Amino acid sequence: MNPKEFIEKLNDVRGLMTQENYFDAIQILDKLKKTEKNSGYDYNYDVIHQLYQLDSNCRSVYNQQIILNHLKNISDKKKSISFEELNQELKDKYNLNLNDQILRREVELLILRNKLYCKIDKDTIILKSVPQ
Repeated sequence: MNPKEFIEKLNDVRGLMTQENYFDAIQILDKLKKTEKNSGYDYNYDVIHQLYQLDSNCRSVYNQQIILNHLKNISDKKKSISFEELNQELKDKYNLNLNDQILRREVELLILRNKLYCKIDKDTIILKSVPQ
């Protein structure tokens, strides 16, 4: 893939992210990372930086989307959940394997973005209400 095509694919990823289609965006990003490693092209540093920045951001919001949807689904049944229990449920139900620090960070980002209304008390998320 030549550099122009590579940049076009990065722009496709941006469009998918704007549409909140993170799963498809991640698929393209994974292909671009393989291309970057295996191709004979010496891509511009700024382009590669954009690739990995988009990858990090996209995976983060994808994780947040899954976490938020899961918390919406359980908020009627549970008033609180430990990070450990949440992590296990995410692994079991969505095959989402996050380390404890990343899970906590994603929940904190949801709170900061006003997507999740809850309180964190040590290692427990106290669910107030999750916007539907």
